[in-house]
Amino acid sequence: MKVLMINTVCGITSTGKICTDIADMLTSKGHECKIAYGRGIVPEKYQKYAVRIGSDRDVNIHAALTRITDRTGFYSTSATRKFINWIKEYNPDIIHLHNIHGYYINIKLLFQYLKEAKCKVVWTLHDCWSFTGHCPHYDYIKCERYKTGCYSCPQKKDYPSSMLLDASKKNYRDKKALFTGVDGLTVVTPSEWLKKQVETSFLSGYRTEVINNGIDLNIFKPTESDFRVKNNLQDKKIVLGVANVWSDRKGLSDFIELSKQLDDNYKIVLVGDLRGAKIPENIYHISHTNNQTELAEIYTAADCFVNPTYEDTYPTTNLESLACSTPVITYLTGGSPESIKADCGVAVTQGDVKALALAVKNCCHDRKKCLDEARAFDKNNCFEKYISLYEELLK
Repeated sequence: MKVLMINTVCGITSTGKICTDIADMLTSKGHECKIAYGRGIVPEKYQKYAVRIGSDRDVNIHAALTRITDRTGFYSTSATRKFINWIKEYNPDIIHLHNIHGYYINIKLLFQYLKEAKCKVVWTLHDCWSFTGHCPHYDYIKCERYKTGCYSCPQKKDYPSSMLLDASKKNYRDKKALFTGVDGLTVVTPSEWLKKQVETSFLSGYRTEVINNGIDLNIFKPTESDFRVKNNLQDKKIVLGVANVWSDRKGLSDFIELSKQLDDNYKIVLVGDLRGAKIPENIYHISHTNNQTELAEIYTAADCFVNPTYEDTYPTTNLESLACSTPVITYLTGGSPESIKADCGVAVTQGDVKALALAVKNCCHDRKKCLDEARAFDKNNCFEKYISLYEELLK
């Protein structure tokens, strides 16, 4: 079996690592796999899979034109034509799409080819960009225009940012025409929440399966360390938050408000880039960790993990925390509560910081039960389901 995956990056960030994890599993079973990507640096151990689409120059031009026209996905014409010629030579049995936004590929040329090729296609949606006229997420602003047709996008200046024109109405119409009518296409979502969004979009005609994202339980596991001693937190109850980049969408303002509702027995620890945001002195900030093992040490040292996100499809931080035996408190947002069971965490109403504080104060979950729940998130078990799906489609 030959599988071609297409994603913005290869071997880095969450989607890039998902691609390489699946590729590793495929090759271990004697199959062949390539990952076509548009940008970023590929770690050396994954270069055997990597096929670059275009160049940095192509990405920069695509991004610059998007800033003016709001037509991301409709440039990189020459790079995409060359790539399609490569696909014809490679002749994969399965084409597995991941993120096809990111200024690197022409979606019109790609989907015209997919419709002509009549090959089996799997499309894993990591966000909502595929069925909106502009944005990858709309939960934060409570927008439902995607159900009937986008226009005058209120998030035009957010990624993929356009500083001039608003083409959300045209984008929606063109994407609907391109993305529907592909024979043999199966949509995969990481959460039941995102599956429900797909079922109310113009992609509802496709078969949709849920395959949860997985994590490496050899890394994310109870990991003892001197974190508390090094940071003088021996006598504190640690309330942990983790994000790549903190913003109000990720709940930064709610963490600041939460810090006012917890007494000196508690210490909020935030890991991630604040991008210059100001936080009170009673919140301890760690800008980054050196590796995932260090992150596992911090998860393990915490008394609870709080994820007050306002938009998320299926956050892996929740899974990582549970795998390190630390209970999770989150909002009823998107797919965030789907990994939380009553014996390993709690989900409260979005924006209710008082309920968040009460949940923190009442947190006394059995950490062993958190570990029991985490076994379901073993990436090997999760991504094995993709192999089964490939085999089913080829039958």
